[in-house]
Amino acid sequence: MKKLFLTGCLGLLIVSCSKKENTPVDANSSETTTISESTKTNLSGDQIIETLDCSGCHAVNERMIGPSYQEIADKYSEKDIDALATKIIEGGSGVWGSVPMQPHSQVSKEDAKKMVSYILSLKKK
Repeated sequence: MKKLFLTGCLGLLIVSCSKKENTPVDANSSETTTISESTKTNLSGDQIIETLDCSGCHAVNERMIGPSYQEIADKYSEKDIDALATKIIEGGSGVWGSVPMQPHSQVSKEDAKKMVSYILSLKKK
């Protein structure tokens, strides 16, 4: 039973961590909309997060498959922005458990830093 549960969680992780960039405009259309890098650059960190698949594994105040943004903010500081931005782009594992974070290579370093800055702004005062 435990193996079945873990297999289901892993399947959910794989499905939920896929890109959302090329999604149908509507159910009756084969057209897709792509969020270009230049468009994303004009977005704030939280808006960039909304365009990606982050919510499949993370929430602001609740641990899901991955840590909550609040947990991340409480663990890291402004000096960690570059390292965390790299983790978003390249993926990573081992810091928060055994489930790896999938790479998000479509995210520019600049946008990844905006995402991290937003997450760190959630640090409890």
